[in-house]
Amino acid sequence: MKKIGLYLFTNDLRINDNLLLHHAAQSVDELICVIVKPSLSQFSADFAQHYEYGFRRRDFISQSIVNLAANLEGLGQKLILVSQNRLESNTTIQTLSHVIASQHVTHFFASAHCGYDERSLTNELLDKHPNLISSLSHHSTLFEQDELPFDLSKLPRSFTKFRMQVEHMDIDTSETVISHLPPAPASLSDQSDILNESPHSSVYLGGETAGLTHLKHYFSQSHARSYKQTRNAFDGIENSTKFSPWLALGCVSPKTIYRQLKQFEAQHGANDSTYWIYFELLWREYFYWKGLSLGSSLFGANNEPDNQNTSTTSNLCFAKWKSGNTNYPIVDACMRQLNATGYMSNRGRQLVASCLIYELGIDWRHGAAYFESQLIDYDVASNWGNWAYIAGALNSQANSQANKQASANQAQPKSRHFDLVKQTEMYDPEHIFINKWHREDEASASPRYQDVI
Repeated sequence: MKKIGLYLFTNDLRINDNLLLHHAAQSVDELICVIVKPSLSQFSADFAQHYEYGFRRRDFISQSIVNLAANLEGLGQKLILVSQNRLESNTTIQTLSHVIASQHVTHFFASAHCGYDERSLTNELLDKHPNLISSLSHHSTLFEQDELPFDLSKLPRSFTKFRMQVEHMDIDTSETVISHLPPAPASLSDQSDILNESPHSSVYLGGETAGLTHLKHYFSQSHARSYKQTRNAFDGIENSTKFSPWLALGCVSPKTIYRQLKQFEAQHGANDSTYWIYFELLWREYFYWKGLSLGSSLFGANNEPDNQNTSTTSNLCFAKWKSGNTNYPIVDACMRQLNATGYMSNRGRQLVASCLIYELGIDWRHGAAYFESQLIDYDVASNWGNWAYIAGALNSQANSQANKQASANQAQPKSRHFDLVKQTEMYDPEHIFINKWHREDEASASPRYQDVI
């Protein structure tokens, strides 16, 4: 019997260093490549009070899908794009089920993923088709789950303890190269026309090709040798790696970055800054496994906004925060940068989160959801995990029932409340960044964000 595979792309929009796709190529006679175009869930839309992606995130996703389709075409394949509607989520399952049934699919390949919604879709699909031979892999991480020195249920509660157990582990730096793929079934209809979109121009270009180009360019310069000293800057390609947009969609894998980092160190020497790039990859790794272990509780103890955040006053404060009109200058500058570019520095993200939670008193999930709608480097675990971390809620989510039974005088989770004035003095003392985004109309003026990447 002919073996027909379906490969569902999620957080792995690449050909290079895609071990699961390589496995699929070796396992089946014909292959169907499918992607479900990401969209904002109803849960996130309600918390964000924003019902579609910002144009920068939308364009980056579209560019990445177009590039994936082109790279697959170069290997004789085609990409089927399945659109989803947050109001009719079951139509996605129906469409995928129709493809499986009509094409007599025997094998199914997909990222195991840390996202609750993504795993739910995969699990529901496999439940409807129990005879499928499935291959699920955590192949957008530095480590596979069975390589971790602990069971997932015993994942350390802090990043530091996690890092101490994994940072000296060996990482496979070999590169998986795919030179051919099985053909798509002849009966499969051509869906490529739905990929013909005209996104806005942007300094961030989505897709594997652009991501690998950026990676090569970064390590061809000396920026990595001073990364630790410059990483807190609000702007500038020279100040941080900017790998995150391509990492988030899996256009570039963390192992590819790690391999390039090691090659850089071999040629130019290792120092605290090159180590710190690895350190940040480990932060991403920690949030990935944390998100997987928490499941739906990553998004909070319940699915509804707190009552205190449904008032007209709170909604107005939230709207001002989103638009960059809080009267906290550093926060306003960062939010205007986000809305114009789809990007914000890591330091900026901590400050605007602290402001929303502690100065404005708004449920952290509103901010996390708005970030989800805007960030071109949105990653479910890193985004929601970081917001919960700033709010002091990251570990409390996993044990909400136990927390209810805990003693009233038990120490509360540590929060990260930043002094915005002090932070401004430390990281923007001359108000160069603040002045850059001071006027509202500057947020849409292209010359003002040419240096963001």
